[in-house]
Amino acid sequence: MKLTRLAVTALRIVLVVAFLLLLLFQVMSIPGQFAHMAQENPDGAHLQWPLTIFFILEVACVQVVIVGTWKLLTLVKNDRIFSRGAFVWVDAIVWAIAAGWTMLAALSAVVVLNADDPGVPLLLFLVLVAGAALGLVVVVLRALLRQAADLRADMEAVI
Repeated sequence: MKLTRLAVTALRIVLVVAFLLLLLFQVMSIPGQFAHMAQENPDGAHLQWPLTIFFILEVACVQVVIVGTWKLLTLVKNDRIFSRGAFVWVDAIVWAIAAGWTMLAALSAVVVLNADDPGVPLLLFLVLVAGAALGLVVVVLRALLRQAADLRADMEAVI
């Protein structure tokens, strides 16, 4: 139990740092990067706001996953992870991954149709495959959580 408490605390520290870095990235780096891009390349300036909004939304999806993970950690800490309340947060994580993946797939389609070099499309395809794998793993883990919650409820009913 002590190892679990230590792991939960360490993960919470990592989640706070990641969330704050993503927030900084969302507020300063992304808008600044695309403003600079528009200044340096006036031909692509029309992409400044669509790309800024796209990447801010992608980061927001990651932030939803972080918040959902934090809430699940709270349930683990309180020994309530096998309750029905956990499914709300797991579903939020699944939907955030699905939304981020869908937006990235749409962007990838546009990039692939306009690409001269196969490097970027292959990299995007690799990220899409990794995102799909992550989403599917979370769906499988959700099914395992449901089975464990049902078993726990059955055991509590017997006892």
